[in-house]
Amino acid sequence: MGANTDKDDAAQVPVDPEARVRAMSRRGFVMAGIAAAATLAGFEGLMRAREEDGLAWPLRRILQGNERVVRGVLGARRSAPLLTLDRVTLPARVNGDLGLGDDFDSASWTLTVSPALSPDDDADEFTLDQIMSLPKHEMITELHCIEGWTIVQRWAGARFSDFVARYTRYKDPRSLPAYVGMSTPDGGYYVGLDIEAAMHPQTLLCYEMNGEPLTLEHGAPLRLVIPVKYGVKNIKRIGEVTFSNARPDDYWAQQGYDWYAGL
Repeated sequence: MGANTDKDDAAQVPVDPEARVRAMSRRGFVMAGIAAAATLAGFEGLMRAREEDGLAWPLRRILQGNERVVRGVLGARRSAPLLTLDRVTLPARVNGDLGLGDDFDSASWTLTVSPALSPDDDADEFTLDQIMSLPKHEMITELHCIEGWTIVQRWAGARFSDFVARYTRYKDPRSLPAYVGMSTPDGGYYVGLDIEAAMHPQTLLCYEMNGEPLTLEHGAPLRLVIPVKYGVKNIKRIGEVTFSNARPDDYWAQQGYDWYAGL
């Protein structure tokens, strides 16, 4: 009987509900502190990780994974909605002047393409008249800025795919490289595009906006309009186009943004 005395006495000790709650609260606080410390340590480790194009490599891998999903699900099948004239945003918003230097001479502008049509040359050059001789296409679409705003504009120009078919060495679409790069004449701004988006039927080499020739602040004499991408890919004042199987540099991707930038 003596062996069970302590057990019997313990069974008769009343339970204090408030004490139990306090104990549970202390345990919860300790566990929350441990979790917070682990999260902070993980975040600090992430921030110390090797960078790729201005972003810690684990975050860059997440963006690349998102890109693969979007390209796989939508790919070249997605088109931007076509809107009506009454939806056009006026006056047109001016945003971004990277690569639009004041010393630009529009009279001497040409569009350089490499690799050249002829293997004997480094590059080919084309005038605005040559681009305007291609079939003209018009559309009214939204332009989405990564800053969170959207405008609707009326665009007119030549399809990039028509330009490629007429003026480049890639007469057979199966011979196209995987990527297209574009840059301003001064090299101050540049974008990289997957070939599916570049050859999309809504991708225009645009020379008119809202029924008028482009103004300098909107990228005259020639800009890209690619409504399946965010505005950062809609490069103004194109000076050079390059074709490559290596992913080209992209200005904002090097600052830590998503390279693909698809909608």
